Amino acid sequence: MTQFSLLDLSPIPEGHTARDAIDNTVALAQAAEKAGYHRYWLAEHHNMPGIASAATSIIIAQVAAATNTIRVGAGGIMLPNHAPLVIAEQFGTLATLYPDRVDLGLGRAPGSDMATARALRRHMAPEDSFPQDVQELIAYLSAGGGDMSVRAVPGFGTQVPVWILGSSLYGAQLAAYLGLPYAFASHFAPDALEQALQIYRSTFQPSEHLEKPHAMLAAGVCVAPSDEEAQLLRSSQLLAFARLRTGQPGALPLPVDAIEEHVAPAVLQQVNHALSCSATGSPETVELRLKEIIARYQPDEIMLTGAIHDNTARIRSFELAANILKSL
Repeated sequence: MTQFSLLDLSPIPEGHTARDAIDNTVALAQAAEKAGYHRYWLAEHHNMPGIASAATSIIIAQVAAATNTIRVGAGGIMLPNHAPLVIAEQFGTLATLYPDRVDLGLGRAPGSDMATARALRRHMAPEDSFPQDVQELIAYLSAGGGDMSVRAVPGFGTQVPVWILGSSLYGAQLAAYLGLPYAFASHFAPDALEQALQIYRSTFQPSEHLEKPHAMLAAGVCVAPSDEEAQLLRSSQLLAFARLRTGQPGALPLPVDAIEEHVAPAVLQQVNHALSCSATGSPETVELRLKEIIARYQPDEIMLTGAIHDNTARIRSFELAANILKSL
């Protein structure tokens, strides 16, 4: 593994606004660039009161404008919500403004509830057209521009690198078949990680996009000077995830001293399992855990993520994590 990157959901902290969250994202991206992160990705979520990255391409543009060299992109765009041409135009525009810096990760899930999905797309197709939509989108971004009667302008010829994202075996199979890089969402759905990576690597077909498989895994991280402080800071994310699981999504909560007093035991067990591909603690503790994750899965790249209520502490956490990964 030679590269490490950062995934940001642009969380809205309790007591703050969506504008605060976007400003926090820009500040974190600038710090990530200085710290040596390779990519800075944002994710599409809708109807979520605690996430400010719904208009993902616009937030990516903000981040790109505020930075100079770090790659920026989507981790990812939920393609069932959109016509491929629209995404080709959006990311073709980004690539025109910021050449050789833009990535496009594509997910198959709607990233929202079905009512929101219908509000986004209006007409929901009963069949799964994700593989066809991916190939249509790639064609719009290609040198030839795909169907000559319909072109993405800007877009055609930009050849924006496309990634397949997933949390199951489906994405691994598709990425391997199309010869595309693959990112697994192990930061919230770790169960199929090992099998998905094995399938992707063993069935990968070289393509014009990629000669050999490139697999990235996502891991949560929360680093602070002490284990105790890190556990306190991470409680915000645990509490937010528990509320989401129980149908009560909201802004990113303030940290709490005893998370078990705020979350039912069965729910907390589910949350801890879902977020188990992670490293929390002092730099020494986190280094041991990241070494363990990297040694087991041998990713070509690791993408870190983590929601902390105080953005200064969040920036510090990712800076400390970068120092750890540089030393590995």
